[in-house]
Amino acid sequence: MIEKHTIIVTVTNRVGILARITGLLAQRGYNIESAIAAPTEDPDIYKIILVVMETDENIEQITKQLNKLIDTIKVIDISHRDNYIVREYIILKVGITPRTRAEVLDLIRVFEARLIDLATDHLIVELTGHVRKIDRFIELLKPFGIKEFVRSGEFAMTEYN
Repeated sequence: MIEKHTIIVTVTNRVGILARITGLLAQRGYNIESAIAAPTEDPDIYKIILVVMETDENIEQITKQLNKLIDTIKVIDISHRDNYIVREYIILKVGITPRTRAEVLDLIRVFEARLIDLATDHLIVELTGHVRKIDRFIELLKPFGIKEFVRSGEFAMTEYN
């Protein structure tokens, strides 16, 4: 059964490592839903968080292939574990009118989003949270006219080593 898997790949910070990882998955026909690469507390070490829709068998193959890369330190599929935290970040521009402004601002308060910019015909807001929270926020703002948004993709951290 195809499911969403979140894979955390810890790698040595080398030029082209993200391209090698994404190329490895693309060569084998796997589609990456999102990929985030960022430095850790050690500037020589990067964490790459991949979200892939695949079967458990294919994820096992992916993790084996990722472990074979020379710069790979550790690969963890955290999808079926209880002790991990997943978040996403979004910046969103939504249209407003004098009639809808209060309602949109109420939604922003309910979701504990942060208003970044306010103009007469639109506002820009940021929100961090679980993917489902981000999805609900988008759905509730659609009737007001979303002009644009940018999502980070999922990033994750285990609660243990």
